[in-house]
Amino acid sequence: MRRLALILMMAIAFSLVAQTHYEGTFAVGGKAGMTLSRTNFNPSVQQSMLPGITAGAMFRYIEEKNFGLIAEFNLAQRGWKEAFDDSDLSYNHRFTYLELPILTHIFFGNNRVKGFFNLGPELGVMIADGVSSNFDYHNAATMEYFVQNTRHIEQMTMKVKNRLDYGICAGAGMEVNLNTKQSLLLEGRFYYGLTDAFPSHKTDVFSSSNSMTISVTLGYFYRLK
Repeated sequence: MRRLALILMMAIAFSLVAQTHYEGTFAVGGKAGMTLSRTNFNPSVQQSMLPGITAGAMFRYIEEKNFGLIAEFNLAQRGWKEAFDDSDLSYNHRFTYLELPILTHIFFGNNRVKGFFNLGPELGVMIADGVSSNFDYHNAATMEYFVQNTRHIEQMTMKVKNRLDYGICAGAGMEVNLNTKQSLLLEGRFYYGLTDAFPSHKTDVFSSSNSMTISVTLGYFYRLK
């Protein structure tokens, strides 16, 4: 099912920009912003959204009146933050990814202000992962809090298995043209990963551990053509 969804998104991304009725325009730019992420464990893990950062380069080609294609090369932080009821314990597991989204760009509006939707597949490579905690999570099973509270703790010490990730992302936002060459844009985006970061065989603790990320970014485009 996950592979079918990915194939469908790729087909949409490339088919919508296949026609050539208008003179194309090309723009490059950059963006930066923040992320809020979690990891979808099954069985579930008590957690809250983990804040992080994202930044990257953007390349946009528009070949239709209301359609185009965007490719990005981003650095983004994902992961999860354990939630502890009535406790000052803290545990964050943060993944750092290099991301390559290829998105269908659908826009509407006038020469000054435009609204837009972006949709398509994304490929990511984990280049780092690290834990921030204020307790010895390697010996969590012996701590009073975990003895008194029944919860999964295996994920705290589990090693990452899959550093290659792919998924689907969708975003919406607004673009303001400063002049004929330059524009600023604000976008909110949702990413749903289709790859499990940790082992997910029948004999493993978790049957799934995929990423879910919300990002908000401010970007800048400069039109080259």
